[in-house]
Amino acid sequence: MSHPLPSLGTVYGTLLNFRREFDAWAPRMSEPPYTAAPKAPVLYVKPANTWSADGADIAVPAHVAQVEVGATIAMVLKQPGAVAGYVLMNDLSVPHDSFFRPPVKFKCLDGFLGVGSHLLAAGPDIDPAEFTLQVHINGEFRQSVRFSELVRNAAQLLADVTGFMTLGAGDALMLGCDLGRPLAAIGDRIEISAAGLGTLTHTLVVEVQT
Repeated sequence: MSHPLPSLGTVYGTLLNFRREFDAWAPRMSEPPYTAAPKAPVLYVKPANTWSADGADIAVPAHVAQVEVGATIAMVLKQPGAVAGYVLMNDLSVPHDSFFRPPVKFKCLDGFLGVGSHLLAAGPDIDPAEFTLQVHINGEFRQSVRFSELVRNAAQLLADVTGFMTLGAGDALMLGCDLGRPLAAIGDRIEISAAGLGTLTHTLVVEVQT
């Protein structure tokens, strides 16, 4: 059973925001075309065609053998610069070998962003650095994601992003995906859970050609 999607504006993903991921790519940051490490957050958009409700089946093209599970948390804004709360997301993508310029054809397939149904309200007692996600595939534990290991913590990420662009009410900004993203295939059931945020569940099914 799928749950209704929350009301969202634009959803942004963030690259290179986990220390392990940044360090793994650091040796290549001096290569062309960029020749230096990024000074600002590296963002990409997951448009509305990619959104899948909690509990929904996600269709994967038959020629795609595996997809990467991008377990993360997003800040949802209530107004520019102010966070309403936090929601689980599953930022799926077809495996690829570049994170400097995210390839749309691998990250923005229909349904390739699972969105949780539970919004954990922001407040002074909620510290995103304390969030830890658990990823299970077919009931087997596959990954733990600790948000104490970010390059930019949630507050700094939001401040740096809003320094060059406006995020409005309903917009969502993902905190990033760590290295060690597990792979899943058609037929697999993915569960992403965190204390206070519930469990986000999807099953991968083969895309039906029309």
